[in-house]
Amino acid sequence: MNSGHVGLVLGSEIPPERLRGMVASAEQQGFSEVWLSEDCFFTGGISGAALALGASSSIPVGLGVVSAVTRHPAVLAMEIATLARAFPGRLMPAVGLGVPVWLEQMGLQPSSPLRAVRECVSALRTLLQGGRLDESSGLFTFNGVELVYPVTEPVPLQLGVAGPKMLQLSGAIADGTLLSVLAGTGYVRWARDQIGKGVATSGRRSQDHRVTTFALCAVDEDGALARQRARAAVAFYLAAGGPNAITAAYGINDQLVAMIEAGGLQKVLADMPDAWVEDLAVAGDPDECARKIERLIDAGSDQVALFPTPAEHADHTIDLLARHVLPQVTAHQTSSVQ
Repeated sequence: MNSGHVGLVLGSEIPPERLRGMVASAEQQGFSEVWLSEDCFFTGGISGAALALGASSSIPVGLGVVSAVTRHPAVLAMEIATLARAFPGRLMPAVGLGVPVWLEQMGLQPSSPLRAVRECVSALRTLLQGGRLDESSGLFTFNGVELVYPVTEPVPLQLGVAGPKMLQLSGAIADGTLLSVLAGTGYVRWARDQIGKGVATSGRRSQDHRVTTFALCAVDEDGALARQRARAAVAFYLAAGGPNAITAAYGINDQLVAMIEAGGLQKVLADMPDAWVEDLAVAGDPDECARKIERLIDAGSDQVALFPTPAEHADHTIDLLARHVLPQVTAHQTSSVQ
């Protein structure tokens, strides 16, 4: 049975050589979709998506989030079209800006993030549909660029974004939005409102705009042990992302800034309250995890994509999710629509 609402996020902590087997297992165990993350500098999202598509037969595979600035849009369009043509109807690409710290490491932080994402998505749509670009007035230059092999059927483009202006942009120009790990229920509801504002300017329908929420996930029969296992990943993303719209919605920006300034990741890991793990990750025993997923869905997530952490327990996490969590979520959603 397909869960309908619960997918997996693979990448980052998962070594590349394990991806094919884990994707095949996820398809067999009933997860609704698989996403390949691209966190710098772990596993490549495009190469990971290619491995995932080749290792499975029908499960949708998401590419997300790929940065609008680490590849030229012409190159990104070529890569997306290649995968979309080879695996029709299964690729779900998502574009975002990227974590500022990582972009700064490469000297790629744009002066206008909003403009960079907008121009990237516009170029992708044109090129994927077989159009030609001759532009040099924006952030990207195109001199007679067109794809030899554009897509043969529409490819939904989603944005992986966080702040209000970016969420409104996503509602206006994208087919869906990915909400990053650490998104709590309050943030999901707030993000839905921001997306709706953008949808209202576009002539699109809100119900056609899909929201997928990524969530760090650790599950064990011992719920306390699962939460302890999730703690390092929560601290890593809090320290890497710093204060932002997600942490603002949760009301912890001042505390987080103080921890980062006092000692970075290690200070966050040592001093953050247990409640942050409880509220910002899907961690606990199977029943607890099912309830947390249901709350994210009820808050406005069309899909919840679970990011198993830590990597060394990923197989155990996925097995428990498939056997004890997915059936509960499916039953809850079935009863909700009756």
